[in-house]
Amino acid sequence: MDAGLMFPGVTPFPPEFAARYRARGYWEDRTIASVWEEMCTRYARRVAVIDGDSSITYEELDRHATNLALNLLDLGFRPRDRVVLQLPNRLHFVYLYLALQKIGAIPVMALPAHRHLEISQFLRQSGAVGYVAADRARDFDFRALARRLAREQPQLKHNIFLGGDPGEFVSLEELTARPAKRDPGELSRIAINPEHPALFLLSGGTTGVPKLIPRTHNDYVYNSKMAGSVTGIEDGSVLLDVLPISHNLPLACPGLQGFIFRGATVVLSTDLSGENIFRLVEKHHVTHIHVVPALLIRWLADPAISNFDLSSLRVIQSGGQRLQPETRIKCEQLIPSVTVQENFGMAEGVLMFVRLDDPMDVRRETVGRPVCPDDEIMLLDDDDNIVPFGETGEFCCRGPYTLRGYYAADEHNRRAFTKDGFYRSGDLMRQHPSGNYMVEGRKKDLINRGGEKISAEEIENLILAHPAVQNVACVPVPDPQLGERMCACLILHRDRTLSFDELIAFLESKEMARIKLPERLLIVDEFPLSNFGKVSKKRLSEMAVTQSLARPKAVAGA
Repeated sequence: MDAGLMFPGVTPFPPEFAARYRARGYWEDRTIASVWEEMCTRYARRVAVIDGDSSITYEELDRHATNLALNLLDLGFRPRDRVVLQLPNRLHFVYLYLALQKIGAIPVMALPAHRHLEISQFLRQSGAVGYVAADRARDFDFRALARRLAREQPQLKHNIFLGGDPGEFVSLEELTARPAKRDPGELSRIAINPEHPALFLLSGGTTGVPKLIPRTHNDYVYNSKMAGSVTGIEDGSVLLDVLPISHNLPLACPGLQGFIFRGATVVLSTDLSGENIFRLVEKHHVTHIHVVPALLIRWLADPAISNFDLSSLRVIQSGGQRLQPETRIKCEQLIPSVTVQENFGMAEGVLMFVRLDDPMDVRRETVGRPVCPDDEIMLLDDDDNIVPFGETGEFCCRGPYTLRGYYAADEHNRRAFTKDGFYRSGDLMRQHPSGNYMVEGRKKDLINRGGEKISAEEIENLILAHPAVQNVACVPVPDPQLGERMCACLILHRDRTLSFDELIAFLESKEMARIKLPERLLIVDEFPLSNFGKVSKKRLSEMAVTQSLARPKAVAGA
C-alpha cells in the first residue's frame, strides 16, 4: 500500500473494498470540512445553530470556525495532531469541531462525564497534544484536572477552556473572537487524506477503558448523509440536540453533522428537564429530537408536557437501547404529529433504521435495517456458523462506514473481527420476516444504563483493588426507566465487611465517571457457576433482583 495512504495505528480498508465503495459513490474523497464549507456557502443566510440567545447563520458559522482554525495554527496545532475534546452542547463545540477539521487535526470525542481515569487514558492512547474542556461541571474543576494531566503527560502542550477564568490556560472564547493574523488561504494549502481519521469516537468496549474508533472523512461523511436520508429531514427542519454531542448519534446519525449537510437548523441544549425541552420545541418549532428511552420516558411522565404546543414535532429518534412498544404508543398518542423512529447504531459503524413508512407492526417490533446496500450482515452462532433465517445469532457487520480495526489495538482486533473483516458487535439479533432486525440481547459483558454502555470488566478490575474484596462480578439489574442498572456482586475476604457507601467512596477515589458507579450491592458467599464452571452472571442478575426485594439491606441503591 502507498505509504501516503497509511496512518500508523489505523487498519485501512482493503484496496478492493475501497475501490468498490468509490465506484458505487459511497466515498466521495472529500474531507468533512469541505462538505461543511459547501453547505455554509449554499445556505449562507439560513440559521445553522441556535444556542440560548445566540442564533448563527451558516455564513457566520464558517467565518468563526475559519478564524478559530487560523488561531489554532498560530498556537502551534498541526495536521494529524490529536486533541481530546470534552465540551458540552454549546456553540463553541461546533466552531471547534469544524476548525479542527479545517486544519486536519483529529478530535478525540470525550464525554462531559469523564474524569481523570478516562481522560488520562485517552491522552495516552491517542498521543494527544491538546485538551479542550469547559471550566467546570457542577462542583468539578477541569482546570485542576488539566494541571495534573500536564504534569503526567509531557506530550500535552495545549490546554484550552470554555467559560470562566482560564487562568494560565487559553480561553476558547478569546481564541475564537481574536482576529487571526494568518491568511485564510493557508487552510486551502493543508493536505488532508480523506482515508485518514477525521475523528476518534469511543467504544462501549467490554475490556477496560473504551477503545478509540477511527472514523475517516470518507466514511463519516457517508454516515451522516445516509442517516439524514431516512429520517425525514426537509427544508425548515429543526433538530433539538440534547444528548451529549460527542456521542455518535447526536453528532452524526444524522445529528448536528447530518442536519448541517442538509441546510437545516440545530438547536443546542444542556438542560434535559422536560419543561426546558418542551419550551424549546415550542419556541423554535423543533421537528426532530434524538433520545434514549430513559429520557423519553421521563419527559412523557412530566405534567408540564400539556402546557406547551409540541405540534411541530415530526420525528423522535430513539437509540442506545431497545424502546418498549408501550412507550412508543404512549408518545404517539400524547403528540399525534410524531413518529417515534427506532434505530440501532454503533460508533464502530453500521446504522440500521426503521423506515418512517414501515408498517406499524414492523415499527413496533424491530430496530430497523441497514442504510446502505453494501452493509454486509451476518448472524453467527458460537462456532461462527451463519444461523438459519429467523434464529438468533451474534450481529457481525462490515461495509463502507464500518471500521476495520480499533486504533493501535492489534491484539484486541484479532478477537473483535472475523478473519474476513466483519466486526463482531456482541449484540444478539434475529431477522424479522420483514427483513428488519430484532435485538435479542447481547454477548458482550456490558451494562446498558440509559444508552451508556458500561464495561463490567472495567469496574470489576477497580473493585478488586479493595482490600476487603476477594472476588467480584458486575451484572445488570432491570430498571423500568434506564433499562439496566449495575449491581456489584461481591465475595469478601474472611472476617471483612464492606458497606455500599464504603464501596462507592472507594470507587470515587479512582476518579472515574460517576455514571459508571454501581447502583446496587449484593454480597454472597460464593458465585453460582454454569455447567462449564464459569460464573453465571445470568443467575447473579436474577439473585440481585430477588434479594433486593427479600433482603433490602443486602442490596443497596445509589
